[in-house]
Amino acid sequence: MDIGRILEVLPHRYPFLLIDRIIEVDGDNSGIGIKNVTFNEPIFQGHFPGEPVFPGVLIIEGMAQTAGAMAIAAGAAGGQKHIVYLLTIDKCKFRKPARPGDRIEYHIRKLRRRMTMGWFEAKAIVDGVVIAEAEVGAMVSPSEQ
Repeated sequence: MDIGRILEVLPHRYPFLLIDRIIEVDGDNSGIGIKNVTFNEPIFQGHFPGEPVFPGVLIIEGMAQTAGAMAIAAGAAGGQKHIVYLLTIDKCKFRKPARPGDRIEYHIRKLRRRMTMGWFEAKAIVDGVVIAEAEVGAMVSPSEQ
């Protein structure tokens, strides 16, 4: 799924679109999203000057956006415009920071699905090392726009 397709399925836009590509997709069962962290991102003006670290909450958001894009693209939206709402974050652990120049891989695996809700296991990986992990729950809802 390239950036054009991601923009079709997700309502997020710069600077809050936190995935650049999804390189592997198996319906809404599993996938791998990519975020290329660059020093040019506005977040690094204040987080932190002289010691740039990509915020953990944005890593979690990238996980959720990857899961949401997978769910909508897999047909959970029924062909109309939808939005994905993050509902839960469980078992969240941050292990190492992400920095400019890193390529974060969001490895997502569906745990279960019930109607419009889904729960996913998510891992953020940089150079083969898990830097964060969580279970995220989300709901797909029709967009009002």
